Amino acid sequence: MNEEFLINFTPQETRVALMQQGAVQELHIERTGGRGIVGNIYLGKVVRVLPGMQSAFIEAGLERTAFLHVADIWSEKNGDKTVRPIERLIAEGETLMVQVLKDPIGTKGARLSTQISLAGRLLVYLPQEHHIGISQKIGDEAGRESLRERIQRLLPADEQGGYIVRTMAENATDAELAADIAYLRRLWQEIRHRAQSSTAPALLHHDLTLAQRVLRDLAGQDTGRIVIDSRETFQKLSLFAQEYMPQLAPLLSHYTGERPLFDLYAVEEEIQKALARRVDLKSGGYLIIDQTEAMTTIDVNTGAFVGARNFDDTIFKTNLEAAQTIARQLRLRNLGGIIIVDFIDMESPEHQAAVLAELNKALGRDHTRISVNGFTQLGLVELTRKRTRESLAQILCEPCPTCGGRGVVKTAQTVAYEILRELLREARQFAAREMRVLAAPAVIDLFLDEESQAVAMLSGFVGRPISLQAEPSYNQEQYDIVLM
Repeated sequence: MNEEFLINFTPQETRVALMQQGAVQELHIERTGGRGIVGNIYLGKVVRVLPGMQSAFIEAGLERTAFLHVADIWSEKNGDKTVRPIERLIAEGETLMVQVLKDPIGTKGARLSTQISLAGRLLVYLPQEHHIGISQKIGDEAGRESLRERIQRLLPADEQGGYIVRTMAENATDAELAADIAYLRRLWQEIRHRAQSSTAPALLHHDLTLAQRVLRDLAGQDTGRIVIDSRETFQKLSLFAQEYMPQLAPLLSHYTGERPLFDLYAVEEEIQKALARRVDLKSGGYLIIDQTEAMTTIDVNTGAFVGARNFDDTIFKTNLEAAQTIARQLRLRNLGGIIIVDFIDMESPEHQAAVLAELNKALGRDHTRISVNGFTQLGLVELTRKRTRESLAQILCEPCPTCGGRGVVKTAQTVAYEILRELLREARQFAAREMRVLAAPAVIDLFLDEESQAVAMLSGFVGRPISLQAEPSYNQEQYDIVLM
């Protein structure tokens, strides 16, 4: 499948859109002031060990202390299969070299590992290991073994680390593999040197920029073009590509048109749609996507689609289209963790199997690891998608200051009744000549119209005048009572 990458650069942020068949499939955003830290290597200090949770908190110089679980401590995986408690592996005050596995998400700090890995274009270097692993996506067993032997021949005599051969190394030449090995070994020596001359907490290695990671991790044999709208970024990427991945250098092009690149390819419009709760299907059906801290739920509805034959056929076609759209939305919004899909109920087991097959086929294009558990007894499809960074909504949005992220606000009538109760409460506690209500215009209008009799009755009951004042700057739930 031919694909294109569009790279939009400004001094504040870099945005990358992956296009396939003219449609946006993935969006990646990196802001200068808040670059992702997955892959970064730090010299950290253990500030607290929690035996009950078999984890520790590490001070690495980040905004919040980072989290290290016993399963991510390298010595736990190094030959000895016996599970050792974390209090026997590390101690408070100890200095560790750690690498970030997951960015901080919400209130959670970054997740760390003491097993270091350095990614190149073709290989991943594991300086603490001694084996050569091959990507599961590479050929048959004979081809995998042949590739392993090639790597073994290219390794220097003094090599003590291990390697994982990435998928794109399958057709690489010996010269390209040797260059990747030399680059990764040089990088590791520089990191070790910084560690020896630094005091914890300290940053030892910052992973590549988003634009560079596109060349290293995302661009491949299916990539037809990489378009960059910044001359400076284009020049930097060209030099980077010529040094580390010359086969991609001819694919780079500098966009010089007057119309913004993302407007030209309707990416801005897709970003706005990807932030909406509702996703319309071409057939007239629609999806409702709700993202919470615990999980994401996706509800499929027929909407205006009535079909041409019968109701079962309508449901089946809507669910088939929804399966394709759901797979794209997961990539586009970068939704991770537990995901529950509520397809429209299907009576036919054949229809269920076909929809599940279509979903698995569409999810197969995703670079992120996904596990689909099939239909439950309640007719729901459960799946998990690996979460390594914040979703698109978490990057671009924040909780609504009016509703606090609930998605709803109290009605004007509900707020009006709260105010009446509060007025009675205040009148019993304090002696005042007059009580003034400051509230949103919709609430004041309700008091002046439908609830005017209630205000008059309360005023007579407490024996004090009640005045009303509309405040256009107040949200619907906000009000104040001033005692005069």
